[in-house]
Amino acid sequence: MKSAKTISSAMQDLTFTRRATVIGGLQIGVGVLLASRMAYISVAENERYKLLSESNRVNLTLVPPRRGWLIDRNGKPIANNKSDFRVDIIPDRLRDRQKTVATLAELLALDSEALNRINRELEQASSFQPVQVATGLNWEEYAAVSVRLPDLPGVSPRQGFSRNYPTGPAIGHLVGYVGIASAEDYKEKPDPILITPGYKIGKDGLEKIFENHLQGEPGAKRVEVTARGKIVRELNTRPDVPGQPLQLTLDINLQEYAARRLGPESGSVVVLDCLTGDILTMTSMPSFDPNSFSDGIGVTEYGMLREDDHVPLLDKSLKSLFPPGSTIKPMVGLAFLEAGLDPDETVNCSGGLRVGNRRFRCWKRGGHGRVDMAKGIYQSCDVYFYHFAQKIGINPIALMANRLGMGQKYPLPVPSQFYGTVPDPAWLRKKYDREWQPYDTVNATIGQGYMLANPTQLAVMAARLATGKNVIPRLLMNAKRQPIETLNLDPEHLLYVQQAMSDVVNGAGTAGRARLPVENVQLAGKTGTAQVVNLDFGRGGSDVAWKFRDHGLFICFAPVENPRYAAAVVIQHGGGSGSAYPVARDVMTFLYDREKAMDVLTGLEKSWGGNVQERMDQKMAAYRARKNPAAATADTGSPANAEASQAAESGAGE
Repeated sequence: MKSAKTISSAMQDLTFTRRATVIGGLQIGVGVLLASRMAYISVAENERYKLLSESNRVNLTLVPPRRGWLIDRNGKPIANNKSDFRVDIIPDRLRDRQKTVATLAELLALDSEALNRINRELEQASSFQPVQVATGLNWEEYAAVSVRLPDLPGVSPRQGFSRNYPTGPAIGHLVGYVGIASAEDYKEKPDPILITPGYKIGKDGLEKIFENHLQGEPGAKRVEVTARGKIVRELNTRPDVPGQPLQLTLDINLQEYAARRLGPESGSVVVLDCLTGDILTMTSMPSFDPNSFSDGIGVTEYGMLREDDHVPLLDKSLKSLFPPGSTIKPMVGLAFLEAGLDPDETVNCSGGLRVGNRRFRCWKRGGHGRVDMAKGIYQSCDVYFYHFAQKIGINPIALMANRLGMGQKYPLPVPSQFYGTVPDPAWLRKKYDREWQPYDTVNATIGQGYMLANPTQLAVMAARLATGKNVIPRLLMNAKRQPIETLNLDPEHLLYVQQAMSDVVNGAGTAGRARLPVENVQLAGKTGTAQVVNLDFGRGGSDVAWKFRDHGLFICFAPVENPRYAAAVVIQHGGGSGSAYPVARDVMTFLYDREKAMDVLTGLEKSWGGNVQERMDQKMAAYRARKNPAAATADTGSPANAEASQAAESGAGE
């Protein structure tokens, strides 16, 4: 049997020493590595970790810049900025969405519609895209959220500036509105300022067209915070650089008056300075309040706008097309004169004229008797134009229409404009592949059939008839002004037509009630009625449904002897020209005697149930009660895209 190996104390000491040496070596190695790493971090990486440490202690945030003002020709604000308290949520910083939203609802008294909107947008928004909770808060509401910030991660209360439109709906279509940048906007331009709470960009109208001019440069703010994000103190701030102002040719007082004077009607008023082409007003009503869109329009309010048959989301000054009706008769008369027709040549009007197998009626069923050109214009006799248009032909008429601005697209800084139709045989052949017929000439010569124009084109036509010059509408004061060239019209022909237009108002014409209540200032004009339905349906007046009523139109200029202002008024389904020329009379009166014009407006607004904003509030209350009888609080919500489209209106004319 083999004996066990004996382990001496010396061997045990040797083994222990080897183990201790290995372990000690490992410890020393680890220590060296740690020391080296610490040395590397403290020396080589010093700057990096210093910055990281500083970023934990200090927050750097961008300060949204104030947008440049939009001002009118006299320097009055059209769009400015106001102090604002707001609250937003940054989705990727949220921890408990349900609890956070519930807390904000309690602090800010948010209604159910606002809560639904916030939750919906939180689900749809990108992680970095701020979601607006509320804006326009008072100090108490802002403070109530601010003191709870440690318990509300992802909530961002801000004090800054928001866009303000002093005249509200009066300027909505032209100026547009601003709104929070969408995910698509950020993808197109990945600028950090776009995802900064409170920053808004132009979404429509001039606000969008001139975004780069108006947006300014952001500032920055450094604040010291605790580990939980509570602000300890503000360290320093770099101020923002406001955007540049933009001056328009508009007279904002006239713009507001025209919007109010249109009252409950659907239509447009455009006024030009004949000497420069400056647009003094380009009003389209009903409209939307751009303040609502910029602050965040609610679902209910947007639904009311979208469902309104008067289409408040559509700019009727540039994007609605109407048969111009008899407003083109002075232009047609000028074409007759240029083609060699003797203005003293007459035709007998017995109430209509047969063309082919159809009888075309005159608006005056009993007829006008013997009619020359002047009477044909100031009495608006259709038969006169039916008869001589067939002799002259459509081509001279179409050429004159183009010379006077019909069918033209103007160099205006707007997103889009519809430029209508001046029909002729070549156009008809290309469009409908058929030959021009005598009845096409008859329809076109009194502004019916395929003839279409927007209100701005009608105002330009009035300005060119008033001056004989190629007046081009202008919207920007700082735009380079080109000399206005002559149209090379015969001065005697022009004077003849101008006198006939004066007789429309100041003589035995169809618009005697359009005379200006201003001493030594006479208005010249031309009435127009464009039918929506056939005469057999009725005259299209107040005895039929609104959508079947005739459109009312009126073009004019003043003073007669030395024209300075030209205007066009179109009342959609107004029941005839009688709805248009009183508006033109009062708007033109405002240019000469504001007190008289305001006296008329004050009385009218009492009969209408209040001013524009008051009537909109009443309509909103009625709509809300109809859609949700239990709702009693105002809407808050996110900006909606106000783009709307409408088919061009067509139909027979006066």
